[in-house]
Amino acid sequence: MGFRFDRLSVLVVEDTEPMRKLIRAVLNTLGVGTIYTAADGDVGYQRFCEEKPDIVIADWHMQPSSGLALVDKIRNEKLSPYKQVPIIMMTGYSAISRIAEARDTGVSEFLVKPFSANDLARRIAYVINKPRDFVETKDYFGPDRRRRVIDNYSGTKKRSSD
Repeated sequence: MGFRFDRLSVLVVEDTEPMRKLIRAVLNTLGVGTIYTAADGDVGYQRFCEEKPDIVIADWHMQPSSGLALVDKIRNEKLSPYKQVPIIMMTGYSAISRIAEARDTGVSEFLVKPFSANDLARRIAYVINKPRDFVETKDYFGPDRRRRVIDNYSGTKKRSSD
């Protein structure tokens, strides 16, 4: 892959200890410099504010505070230290509605469990090499949800309703 992850800091927020250890081991194998962990969204947000990691990897389903609640806090809390941090959401559910909900909450990338080390490395590389612009509206703050580039588009606006 050719990436050097030794200067990266990553926060892993996962409630299942074996999965948290597995992700940590994969990140160590990839050469990630600093790895922080938390067992739920509330503790994850505290660690995020303290450590200000370069990337957050969060599980969807956690108690008492979910990964989506964590994303919402990171993106929308007034005192959030780095609202534009790339966030990779992990889940065992791959339904389009789940992907859309994560996207609409402000997730940068989506990773379905089970995944390989290469899958995780690709998501990390993608958020580093192809960061998306952030959009702020009355109802949303997060990465631009439009990924498609239409080469032959000649207008100034992307949607017919613009």
